[in-house]
Order: sequence, then structure tokens, then C-alpha cells
Amino acid sequence: MVDTTAESASMTIMEETKASASKWAYGTGWRTFSYIVLVFGAFISLLPFMWMILRSVMSLGESIGSGFWPSEIHLENFSRAWEDAHFSEYLVNTVLITVITLGGELVASVLAAYAFARLKFPGRNIVFGVLLSSMMIPGMVTMIPNLLTVTWLGRVGPIAWIDNWPALTIPFMGSVFSIFLLRQFFAQIPEELFDAAKIDGAGHIRTLLTLVLPLSKAPVMVIIVLSFIGAWNALAWPLLVTNSTDWLPVSVGLYEFVQDAGSELNMVMAGSVITIIPILILYFLTQKQFTESIARSGLKG
Repeated sequence: MVDTTAESASMTIMEETKASASKWAYGTGWRTFSYIVLVFGAFISLLPFMWMILRSVMSLGESIGSGFWPSEIHLENFSRAWEDAHFSEYLVNTVLITVITLGGELVASVLAAYAFARLKFPGRNIVFGVLLSSMMIPGMVTMIPNLLTVTWLGRVGPIAWIDNWPALTIPFMGSVFSIFLLRQFFAQIPEELFDAAKIDGAGHIRTLLTLVLPLSKAPVMVIIVLSFIGAWNALAWPLLVTNSTDWLPVSVGLYEFVQDAGSELNMVMAGSVITIIPILILYFLTQKQFTESIARSGLKG
């Protein structure tokens, strides 16, 4: 009887050991496969960026060749690209356009999102649904109507819009995506916190500034990053609403540089590297908040 019990216990232990080993092998194999896929995807994503950087430090002959690595590094390409594309002038314009657009978008989006999330007024859901449906309209479709609108506003208003900062900034201050993202986060804040703010005598503005915004740093950082990228890389719209070089952004400067020196691939790549440096710096500074906001937005509706 004792031998049978010991044998049964031994067999049970062996089965559990085999199951554990099989589970460990399955988990290790799946984890290894996942790492391989991630590394391959990262390599594919970084390859064009690496190609651009390597071409930017090559000579003209090497840049149009088939080689991948430069035989000699030419850092003077960046100074030449900076001067030929007039980046010193266009960079100032781009910073002003980006700051004005970003500030206006944050103010408009925060106020609108708070109204949709916390205020109850007739037709709230209908208006919000219409706003969301406008995200389905391609930007190119609305470009001509927006151009006609800013042209008319420049004629009847106190200042000119065309070839000036209002046409480059104001049309982008009302972002439906920013309103939607902030509204979803504002709606997730517990109702008890708003009740406590009401007991303390806080109005809507004080509640928004002292309660809602401190709890919504992650989505605000996402809006800052995405809006910065959109304003910094804008090309088609500035070409439509500018007639001189007074308010041309850096993207248009790079576009003109490509037109003037399209055969100099190394200069084109050097100018491209210069234009993306501020975007990379901003993303690395806000990477934690950016990924945290994206993860949260996928957990709750």
C-alpha cells in the first residue's frame, strides 16, 4: 500500500514537472518569437531614418551611389543646407506659428472638452457626434473652403489674414481629435471629486484649472506632441496662404531647397535632418506621458 502511494505521488510529481517544463518552453519560445518580430519591426522602421542620416554626411557622388556607408564624413553639409535653405529665417517663423497654434488649440480644446464632458445642455450628444463625424472628411476636401473663408475674413476684419499669422494658425486651433481625446479623459474622472469641488465652492473654471487639468497631464502632453508635429511639418496650407517669405515655415524652405537643388541629394538629406531634430527632442522629453496616454485611451471608453 505504501509503495503504491509513493509510486502514485512520484508519477504525479513527474507529470507536474513535465507540464511545468512544457509551459516554460512554450512561454520562452513565444517570448523569443515576439522579441524577434519586435526587433525586425524596429529595424524596418529605423532603416529609412538611418539611410537619411548617412546620406546627409556623404559627398554628392556617394549620396547618389548605391553604397550604404560613407567613406568620409562631411559635416559641412549641415551648414551649407542651413544657409542655402534660409533656415535661420524660416525657423523663427515656424516657432512663432507653432507656439500660436499650440496655445490656441490647447485653450479651445480644453474648454470644449470640459463642456462636452461635464456640462449638460440640449443637443450635447448631437453636437459631439457631428464633430466626430467631421473627422471622416479628408483634409484636402476642406482646404479650398478654408482658403475662401480666411480670404473673406481678411477683407472684412481689422488685419489681413493671407500672408500673415492668422491664416497660418487660427484654422488649426479647433482640433476635433484633441477635443475628443480630452473629453474621454475628463469623463473618466470620478464624480466624487467634482462633488467635493462644489462643496468647496469652486466654479467651473476653478474646477477645470485645479482639478481636471492636473489629472489630465498625459492627454495634454499627447496633444502638445501631435499638434507640434502637425504645425511644424505643415506644407500644403502655408503654400496656399503665403505670397512672400515673411511667414514661410521651415517646411516650405526645405521644399524650395529641394526644388533649387534637387540633384544634390546629400544637401536635401542634411536639410531634412535639421528639420526633424526639434520633433525628436520634444518626443524624447514627453515619451513617458505620450505612451501612458495611449495606453489609457485603450482601456476605457
